[in-house]
Amino acid sequence: MSNENKISEIGKYFSIPISRRDLFKLAGVTAAGVILSGSNGDNHVEAAEKNSGQTLNYAGKKIPVLYDVDVCVCGGGPSGTAAAVNSARKGAKTVLIERSVALGGLGVIGCVYPFMQTHAPNSDTPYLSELKKRLLAKGIDYDDKVTGQTWHNPEILSLIHDEMCEESGVNILYETVLVDALCKDKKISAVIVQTIAGLAAIKAKTFIDSTGDAYLSRTVGVDYERGYEKTGNNQPMSFRFEMGGIDLEKLYNYVVVELKEDWCKSELPYLEIAEAMHRKQRYKLEELMARGVETGELTQEEAEYMQAYAIIGKPGVMSCNFPEIPVKFKSTDPIEYSKAVTYARKMMRNMANYLVKHLPGFENAYISREAAMLGARESWRIRGKYYLVEDDYHNQSRFPDAFCRTAWFIDAHGEKVSEKLPKGGYYEIPYRALITDKISNLIVTGRCISASFILQASMRIQPTCISIGEAAGIAAAYGLRNRVAANQIDWAAIPANQRSYVSEG
Repeated sequence: MSNENKISEIGKYFSIPISRRDLFKLAGVTAAGVILSGSNGDNHVEAAEKNSGQTLNYAGKKIPVLYDVDVCVCGGGPSGTAAAVNSARKGAKTVLIERSVALGGLGVIGCVYPFMQTHAPNSDTPYLSELKKRLLAKGIDYDDKVTGQTWHNPEILSLIHDEMCEESGVNILYETVLVDALCKDKKISAVIVQTIAGLAAIKAKTFIDSTGDAYLSRTVGVDYERGYEKTGNNQPMSFRFEMGGIDLEKLYNYVVVELKEDWCKSELPYLEIAEAMHRKQRYKLEELMARGVETGELTQEEAEYMQAYAIIGKPGVMSCNFPEIPVKFKSTDPIEYSKAVTYARKMMRNMANYLVKHLPGFENAYISREAAMLGARESWRIRGKYYLVEDDYHNQSRFPDAFCRTAWFIDAHGEKVSEKLPKGGYYEIPYRALITDKISNLIVTGRCISASFILQASMRIQPTCISIGEAAGIAAAYGLRNRVAANQIDWAAIPANQRSYVSEG
């Protein structure tokens, strides 16, 4: 079939109008093309494994197969990006699908900044260490030398993710939404996605669910949970945003010098302010927010929680971790989630206006950016071969198949914010928490791995999710190379020099 005929044939498979020019572009994706692949920055070009004119029957239609690869990663958040890069670096032809136009998930498009610290010694896995080095190389001094948090810059971070994917040979599909999956004999054969040109399919040998909501897992019948086992409530969501025009020095002098707030030890250009009512910690700014309730300028819901961080590389800009959306809005209900957006946007504007009127340093401030997604701390969680529980936190559990460690405290907003582990203490996360008996070629990463509601509140932070994705990518490539199903891989059997983490327990 000639190229002209191929292009005409491809055009039949899309449900929306597409121009001749775009068809030629698409032909480059579905027909010829190349894949970059490499390891440790040593790139080379080889023939792509994309299909030429291959189609798949779905819902009574023939749709194009955009890629037929080794590994398909669904979701380009911090965990999914780490999975894709590490899979590709280990020699697996990899596709990463992302529903937005930037990689990094909540850390980039969700304005969740900075990365919290794990509080565990030597917890940085190689990929996470590399991210930090790349931030520093681009002028973002991520380390305030006090808190241990990683003060990244969202736009720089998204650029770094792009660069790492390009260098390692990851094929990215932006503006691509996971719709469905085809499964037979406990094995996923393809996922169905909605692209800018219509429905399409991606075939792969191994799939990694990095959706954050266990969407792929739930679609293929993996057992799951959602919300707190005792109440059914999800953790409250947030609608984060950025404010510019802030006089950070004036704000610092007011909060730290005048009010003598000393709970956050960092100094400019690193600055964090916060208050959270009904917690053991008493914050100096609590009185400011309480006055707003007394005067009627704020509701009690709005005054309950407020937190903001200066953004390195953006002078006068802070990332605002508020409002905290009332728990009545569930992160697992599409109608309530949508209503939460409207409800929280009003809260956001009201709280921002209040700070402009009453908080020194905010006199000329304005909302400069809204997150492109709500901040869901927890939604769905799978039930895997191992189920992490609160006792694993307190007992500082060790596992032979552990791939990372963390000690972030149990931070279950609205339910339980517990004591920290002793200094130097930590627990590990086993590979078995990422896999199930239901599907042989599926690995799950990020905040939706197999864990109870309370334990998940500890492991959900971005550095830990990054390390989870890193291990998933390594495992996926190892399994394919050694003809071992993803859910049968023994992490401890992978040579130590090929693993991102080796348990000391």
